[in-house]
Amino acid sequence: MTRKPVGTKQHKPDKPADKTAGKPARRPGKKLSEYGKQLYEKQKVKNMYGVREKQFRRFFKLAVRSRDGGPGENLLSLLERRLDNTVYRLKMSTSRTQARQIVVHGHILVNGKKVTSPSYTVSVDDVVSLASKVMNKKVFLENVVDKRLKMGIKVPEWLELDKKDRRGRVLRYPIRSDIQVPIEEHLIVELYSK
Repeated sequence: MTRKPVGTKQHKPDKPADKTAGKPARRPGKKLSEYGKQLYEKQKVKNMYGVREKQFRRFFKLAVRSRDGGPGENLLSLLERRLDNTVYRLKMSTSRTQARQIVVHGHILVNGKKVTSPSYTVSVDDVVSLASKVMNKKVFLENVVDKRLKMGIKVPEWLELDKKDRRGRVLRYPIRSDIQVPIEEHLIVELYSK
């Protein structure tokens, strides 16, 4: 048995890119069933927006009742209009999870009133801003809000951002083309229609 000299690194070949990233787990050689595809799509959207099953069902029921557009598009629009997602889209947080925490801690105002419910649904002309107590927290503003505001991330067209005052306004309801993530919402509708 030969030993490698101490202090030297062995060269390992690069690992191939993970081809299964973003795809549902399955057994080798087995095709994913239609139900499996539908369930995967629902789980993907639930995880993306950070909602639980009960909340997701409630949003789906609201989407079905809405007369504008199809239920799949309405569902995505409702999820986009959640306050935690709106805060994230306005670049006031680095993730939806962080946005949820910021809302729960009472750091967000909607039309000048404190809102602590992440599932609060914003409407047209609502103004979303940081609470005055947060504006005094320099470290938080520098490390979270200002850092993301300076990034080249584009704010969706349904929102208007005022970087100077660190506030945003809802211009209109989000439509399907505002959501850039590849989502097959018809699969979710088919799953819940059974």
